[in-house]
Amino acid sequence: MTADGRRILVRGVVQGVGFRPFVYRIAHRHGLVGSVRNLGDAGVEILITGSETAIDDFVAALTREAPPLARIDALEMEAANDVDGEAFVILQSADTGDGAGQLPPDVATCDACVAEILGESRFHGYWATSCTDCGPRFTVIESLPYDRPRTTMSAFPMCRACDAEYTSPLDRRYHAQTTACDACGPTLTFDGDAMRPIDRAADALAHGRIVAIKGIGGTHIACDATDEQAVQRLRERLGRTQQPFALMAKEETLEPYVRLSVAERDELRSSQRPIVVSCKIDPDVLPGIAPGLHTIGVMLPYSGLHHLLFDAIDGPLVMTSANAPGRPMLIENDEILEELRGVVDHALLHDRRIAARCDDSVRRAVAGRFTFLRRSRGFVPQGIERPLGDEPILALGPESDLTFALYDRGRVTPSQHIGNVDDLDTLAFLRAAIDHLMAITNARRPSMIACDAHPRFLTTSVADELADAWGARVIPVQHHAAHLVSAMVEHEVSGPIVGLIVDGYGYGIDGQAWGGEVLMAGGGVIERRGCLRPVRLPGGDLAARRPLRMAAAYLDAAGIRADELVNRLMRRGMSGGEADLLVHQVRSGMNAPWTTSAGRFLDAVSAWINVCRVRTYEGEPAMRLEASALHGTPQPLDVRISNEDGLLQLDVADLFLQLVERSGTVSADDLAATAQAALAQGTAEIARCVADACSAETIVLSGGVAYNDHIVRAVRAYCEEEGLRVLTQELVPCGDGGVALGQVGYAAMGYRWSERSDVHM
Repeated sequence: MTADGRRILVRGVVQGVGFRPFVYRIAHRHGLVGSVRNLGDAGVEILITGSETAIDDFVAALTREAPPLARIDALEMEAANDVDGEAFVILQSADTGDGAGQLPPDVATCDACVAEILGESRFHGYWATSCTDCGPRFTVIESLPYDRPRTTMSAFPMCRACDAEYTSPLDRRYHAQTTACDACGPTLTFDGDAMRPIDRAADALAHGRIVAIKGIGGTHIACDATDEQAVQRLRERLGRTQQPFALMAKEETLEPYVRLSVAERDELRSSQRPIVVSCKIDPDVLPGIAPGLHTIGVMLPYSGLHHLLFDAIDGPLVMTSANAPGRPMLIENDEILEELRGVVDHALLHDRRIAARCDDSVRRAVAGRFTFLRRSRGFVPQGIERPLGDEPILALGPESDLTFALYDRGRVTPSQHIGNVDDLDTLAFLRAAIDHLMAITNARRPSMIACDAHPRFLTTSVADELADAWGARVIPVQHHAAHLVSAMVEHEVSGPIVGLIVDGYGYGIDGQAWGGEVLMAGGGVIERRGCLRPVRLPGGDLAARRPLRMAAAYLDAAGIRADELVNRLMRRGMSGGEADLLVHQVRSGMNAPWTTSAGRFLDAVSAWINVCRVRTYEGEPAMRLEASALHGTPQPLDVRISNEDGLLQLDVADLFLQLVERSGTVSADDLAATAQAALAQGTAEIARCVADACSAETIVLSGGVAYNDHIVRAVRAYCEEEGLRVLTQELVPCGDGGVALGQVGYAAMGYRWSERSDVHM
């Protein structure tokens, strides 16, 4: 039988996942001769020769039996007549290649490695071992191709035993770039001492101490979650008086605290190991962890260090990021010790450098479907394959909860969570993260840079600077249009599509503060067709931090007299002088722009019924309102929609007045449920009307309010009853963390904003 030669190019997640030894094994099994090597673009090149039948079986096995972390996106095969040799071999990686690379994300330590760490093996008690099926990738790689000299493991030469496994194609640690043992790998220390660091950290935690723990992509601050005094000390030291903390624990020890569904357990156990936001068993469980909320974010141990720690600890630990809200996580040892002086009592650190910060990912089931609250560790730099044209694009996202995204050669690669880009540290993190992601994906220099349309965002300035440096075009994208297009790109749908975008704030085309919008996309045009009735936003951001100010705006818009409004505010605890000034500000419009924000409406209700009067973290009033509504029953309200110069408006001022008038006879829980139900009904009805007008069959529901389980369920039920399909985001966050994907789609598909949508208030 004659021998045939083939050149096979495999693209996808095929580096750092044991793909080459896998190819080696199946080539030997089928009696083939040739070679396999990594290319610099993160693809894999296979040269083989053998019988046609053997080659066919080999190609079938490539996709059928691929390693658990591998993903084949494309497989190109052509004839090759120059394949020679007497065996199948693994060649050294090449430095060339012009494709868009894709590496696997950091994943949890696999069961086999955990068994070795906790059991009897040469890795017993060592915190940083891994194999080709597990461990860090994104946070250690510095450039392509993915080989040890190009990772932060290059500082740790392998011992003879590790090198023997690393160079054996039949070993699961073959070319596992982060493989190490206690003889050659990174060193763990407790307060600078390498003697028994895990045992000493566990003992400190058991005695109520607060410990900084440097991990894979950043640093956590930990304490015993069941020790209320320790939790309160941590809150006082961090200045996070109410912000919910995440827990880490072994799965069996979570049972007394959260009610886990089968789907949530599967999510927790996945190799990505995200934080999963789950319902509390009881509202009063662990009262210091998530005050006023009905949920707690929980995660399982995902690194060797965590498994060793929880081998010595029975209960759950607080595991919160070591950074100020919205700021970059601490990753340098000296910086950790300096910045956390006075916050932590001890530090459990290691000497492996972190090449890229990467926060924990956060997932939540909303209306029966998992969505991201934060997409980061375990998922980045995993790309989203979408054919959006030939031009490379950088999308910089909004300003808060920012992720950026790269588009090149048919793939969108969202970045890790960056944070709020309103200070120099986070701005520097953003710039470094762009350089790093471009390097490890081999992305071409962007010819378009998409950014938020807000003229004063720092990201807008970055877009202008990069455009000048690269000769690129800047594409400003309206915030809510980006939310809409994000979901359209994810679900691969085209117009006519109606977008119901409900959030806290987005810069409007008219310069005002939008946040409750109904948009239509079709024919390359996006139009604004509906919104919440605009009211004043007294004091701008101050109204978000002190939401009772918004209550004044809604009541004024509903026609309440100035003196009566002052009296009502005073009965809600506001001083007479402050109430007088506030009412004057609302009526004069001084430092009180118009807003259509759905988030501010929910905030105002939360403040009025005394669920949350002062916001201490982003989204707090609305999140507490959702927790209150869980125990309430919606009451019927008169939901009024008007047509204002072709723009459908839900009268939220009237809704708010109706809620206020019932506040003496209806419980706070019922009022919370009623407010959510009325907002869902009114916005869904506008979306239905717009869909009818433009013959659309699909509604996109997006924005931060789309994390509210009750509102999403109510909108979906209403629209589906009307024969409409409702889509929400699942691959990227519904909130601002998903905006960059929409900016990419907007720029790539050449959307423009319709002038008829520029309705001034």
